[in-house]
Amino acid sequence: MPNFFRFLIILIITSSCKKTDRSYTYDNIDFKEEMRQFVISISDYAKSINSGFEIVTQNGAALITENAQPNGAVHSQYIRAIDGQAQEGLFFGYEFDNEPTPVNITMELKQYLDKAKAQGKQILVTDYCYSPEHIQRAKDSVQTNHYLGFVATRRELNIIPPVNISNENNENINHLSDAKNFLYLINYNRFPNKELLLQSLENTNYDILILDLFYQNNIAFTPNDINRLKIKANGGSRLVISYLSIGEAESYRYYWQNQWNTDRPIWLDEENPEWPGNYKVRYWEPDWQNIIYGNNQSYLKKIIDAGFDGAYLDIIDAYEYFEEKNN
Repeated sequence: MPNFFRFLIILIITSSCKKTDRSYTYDNIDFKEEMRQFVISISDYAKSINSGFEIVTQNGAALITENAQPNGAVHSQYIRAIDGQAQEGLFFGYEFDNEPTPVNITMELKQYLDKAKAQGKQILVTDYCYSPEHIQRAKDSVQTNHYLGFVATRRELNIIPPVNISNENNENINHLSDAKNFLYLINYNRFPNKELLLQSLENTNYDILILDLFYQNNIAFTPNDINRLKIKANGGSRLVISYLSIGEAESYRYYWQNQWNTDRPIWLDEENPEWPGNYKVRYWEPDWQNIIYGNNQSYLKKIIDAGFDGAYLDIIDAYEYFEEKNN
């Protein structure tokens, strides 16, 4: 066979491999829009059950605009579906913990966040730093921009900070827009039992608690547990919001089936090397979406039934993985 034709065949095969994964075809998938529509559907479902249910999206701020550019027009359907936009590492910890985020990244992200804020959405910022001077700079930066801030000294999000709460108050917090601060705690490995965890949270005055639905071993918090947490130590009411990963599957969750380790469903992609036990998902596939919302066994329905006031949707930026993979 002439070398030209050998080269042509190799080129065709290589090009085809870029678009498929175990015979899965990615042609004509708009990964950003698929994530937007996923979030919109989650919001519609939750608010059909509880009209006051709050939806917060973490990262993936580019979805806020139609063209995913900082100077683009706001995606009206998407922005209506969310009540808040969260961003990790806006000022510290975007690339490395306790290091300032590069200024160009901060400035670009702020353009998206400010568009959401102009639409009446609450902005929640989690910075990752631990030196006293960086903690103070992170708090000052959040205050200057009129965002809500939480400084996490550990990426594991397993500590209730033993420091004064920014803008601590005894007001009743009925909506996300009322809040002046929040706690982000989704890893309970420092709490030997659920009662100690509940008491520790009850004794705080945070306006919002962002928690994991499950204490351990897929044992979910009960409505009674969540009701206890809805009152701050000073008597004011607050919101309790549940973490929910929609862009990755987690092998330690109730929905995981052991056979998926060897016989993966069509929606399950490869393991995240940075977070063992977390797997990328083709989030536009109906079978994955049915795990997340829309029925009584879905993750979101369990969150609603437990009495949470909202859901904190993570791995919104999963579209970046698929765009890079299929570029």
